[in-house]
Amino acid sequence: MGRVTERRKVIRIRDGVVSSRPDTLVAEEPLEIRLNGKPLAITMRTPGDDFALAAGFLVSEGVLANAYDLQNIVYCAGATVDGSNSYNVVDVRTSPDVVMPDITLERNVYTTSSCGLCGKASLDAVRTTARWPIADTPPVRVEPSLLASLPDRLRAAQRVFDRTGGLHAAALFSEEGELLDIREDVGRHNAVDKLVGRALQNGDLPLSRVILLVSGRASFELAQKAVMAGIPVLAAVSAPSSLAVDLAAETGLTLVGFLRGSNMNVYAGEDRIALRAAAAQG
Repeated sequence: MGRVTERRKVIRIRDGVVSSRPDTLVAEEPLEIRLNGKPLAITMRTPGDDFALAAGFLVSEGVLANAYDLQNIVYCAGATVDGSNSYNVVDVRTSPDVVMPDITLERNVYTTSSCGLCGKASLDAVRTTARWPIADTPPVRVEPSLLASLPDRLRAAQRVFDRTGGLHAAALFSEEGELLDIREDVGRHNAVDKLVGRALQNGDLPLSRVILLVSGRASFELAQKAVMAGIPVLAAVSAPSSLAVDLAAETGLTLVGFLRGSNMNVYAGEDRIALRAAAAQG
């Protein structure tokens, strides 16, 4: 198994003084995801939680929806020239009744640590493949003050970030603000896949009464992954993209951006945010 961090020599310049020292960096390695023995995707990720990452990726692709859809996940031995196990190739085996996507050379996708599925198709594709429509009944209601407290709690729980400063994080919180799970990765979308994959393995999908908080921006891919897992609220510390806002509006997802201190922007699904309470406090 690859290490989460690695050491590299660095030249430091502080107030004109030059020194040399080892520095701790976040590890980044490729992970090839195979589906029933056939190559499907390659993503750059931080090693760790690889099985959950692969399972979560297949939830967002509409292949898996329940724990019983998943037969097992294994690392592929012999994936290198010398036949050793690199722990960078996983094979996901599904139950016989799971419908397979069309795996062709055109279908194979490369995902990066920053953008997720680059060039992934449109809102229509998400609408047609979503297994878990957002259906929080009664609707989740979140106080702005609760949302405002979550980024600091996320940051406090980032263990690897404290050593490297180079990781994104995603966390699931209950509607009461309890931290349920947190995952770190060099890519935001990978961290979300790890959360969703772990939920699938535990039989917890759909995640219909949770808040998903991500470091950085809220891209279309992150909104897509929230929708595919049935998550009603997605909050990000930075900006959303226009397509993420469109997807949130069309699917009923509550999308919050620029969540910094007591400030935030609500881009869609404002009915889940207790705006009257915030106005009264203001």
